[in-house]
Amino acid sequence: MATTPINCDVKNFELADLGKKRIEWANQSMKVLQIIRKEFIKNQPLKGIRVSACLHVTAETANLMIALRDGGADVALCASNPLSTQDDVAASLVRDYNIPVFAIKGEDNDSYYSHIMAALDHKPHLTMDDGADLVSVLHTKRTAELANVIGGTEETTTGVIRLRAMAKEGVLRYPIVAVNDADTKHLFDNRYGTGQSTIDGIVRATNFLLAGSKFVVAGYGWCGRGLASRARGTGAEVIVTEIDPTKALEAVMDGFRVMSMEEAAKLGDVFCTVTGNKNVLAKQHFELMKDGAIISNSGHFNVEIDIPALEKLSSSKRTTRTFVDEYTMKDGRRINLLGEGRLINLAAAEGHPASVMDMSFADQALCCEYMAKNHASLEKKVYTVPVELDKRVAKLKLESMGIKIDRLTPEQEEYLASWSEGT
Repeated sequence: MATTPINCDVKNFELADLGKKRIEWANQSMKVLQIIRKEFIKNQPLKGIRVSACLHVTAETANLMIALRDGGADVALCASNPLSTQDDVAASLVRDYNIPVFAIKGEDNDSYYSHIMAALDHKPHLTMDDGADLVSVLHTKRTAELANVIGGTEETTTGVIRLRAMAKEGVLRYPIVAVNDADTKHLFDNRYGTGQSTIDGIVRATNFLLAGSKFVVAGYGWCGRGLASRARGTGAEVIVTEIDPTKALEAVMDGFRVMSMEEAAKLGDVFCTVTGNKNVLAKQHFELMKDGAIISNSGHFNVEIDIPALEKLSSSKRTTRTFVDEYTMKDGRRINLLGEGRLINLAAAEGHPASVMDMSFADQALCCEYMAKNHASLEKKVYTVPVELDKRVAKLKLESMGIKIDRLTPEQEEYLASWSEGT
């Protein structure tokens, strides 16, 4: 335990006792990360490596930071979203684990970026990002620090899109592994984690009965698939909007109504965007929504909802519940925006369950180790997670659940590798 507070910016150290309990509670469900942490303690693969992490500051993230620290890394953490920080966890990470944290739930835009700057003051060798804000600041405002950086990782779809754009333009200055693209991340975290935690956030914020309502999901990627499935499980009638014809067809085959957002805007009671794009809910949609419509976002940035347009259309705004802002339109209709349009699963709830983040953060830890060992041979581009790491995380997860699977026999391996044996 730190005897005096280290360089940090957290809300209140009096919250640390509760934060420590939450970190320990999450750790119980993170069996794969526990295994990796034990290996890290023994092998010290990150010894001498400084890591600056820009992630959602949650109990699950805390366990990742502790694993990296125990693997020899010198870690600093800031928030990747102004509303996603758990203040008690942030306080405990500083007080009990001696890890510098710069994050306060509800911080304004200036504080958010000052915290990113503070994390970069750490002069990282490795960056760990969720949305690519830290990488973006590093490449635009803190270019002097780039000389130290050997590599990085990226956690989410939105960030990977930004980083691939940087690589395509030839401006990315170091290699980054797209952790989001690992099967053990996007197939589980995005689908089951986002699906459950988004419903949790919407219900906590509103106490709205979803059964019998019309629930509009914008986007049918892995996050949208999970959200649509969970919304249907509550008894809601689910409508999906898409711009990709193949994904739209898949949603139809999965039994959902599919239509344009312009059509859905007239029908929906609850809307949630999960696209990674901007202005998915826009002026023309707000003008069609029914009185009392609830709008929310579970994509990384709040630009998915055109909040400036909503404000221009409204005659007044008031906060009716924690994380619920009611906008009254000039014609008297009311539209309720949740969590300032930010990630509702983290703004109003606790984010993904620890057991699913176990896989995502196991990927993160192993990719940090991979980057530390292999950075010299990598180009300045975005890489997928090595298949052997991805498979290892899946194998460890199954073992932690007490599940055994079959293995190919030599005869089966030969058959799959041969072209000569047919009917």
